[in-house]
Amino acid sequence: MAEDELRGWLIGRLPKDWFNGAPEIDGDREEIYVVGRLEDPAVDAGANADVVKAARQGRAKQFREETRAQRIRISEEAQRRFSRVISWGVQIGEYREMFTHLGLPVMTRLRLPERRILDQLVDAGVARSRSHALAWCVRLVARNQSDWLKELKEALGQVERVRHQGPLN
Repeated sequence: MAEDELRGWLIGRLPKDWFNGAPEIDGDREEIYVVGRLEDPAVDAGANADVVKAARQGRAKQFREETRAQRIRISEEAQRRFSRVISWGVQIGEYREMFTHLGLPVMTRLRLPERRILDQLVDAGVARSRSHALAWCVRLVARNQSDWLKELKEALGQVERVRHQGPLN
């Protein structure tokens, strides 16, 4: 229910003219991502991919600069209310840019076989360090197991709904 309240509050708090449609809102215990879709900038009909990409990057920069003060105010309000940091971004066509986001350390215990895998990724130049290799692995799982992860998230949501209907609430 807290996620529904958060989503509703943000949608109600964001200026109507910022995004095309409702923003993507996602998060975890520490951070909330708010990613809004912006209209593609007008470019010549035959423009190549580099021109389109540069125009989208320019549009993202313009939005970031023009909305900075108001995004900060909304973020501060949300942090007081929900005890989480807001990270902002935009989606323009296939181009996605996050303006701010957290990179949090996560403690984990790995046995020798798992550490060897991380070390192989570092030795092969795929990653700069074990922590970078672990982040690479997590992104790989997220990309290749997205259907399974979506199913898991839906199941956890159902557990949460049932818990809220229980006798302790």
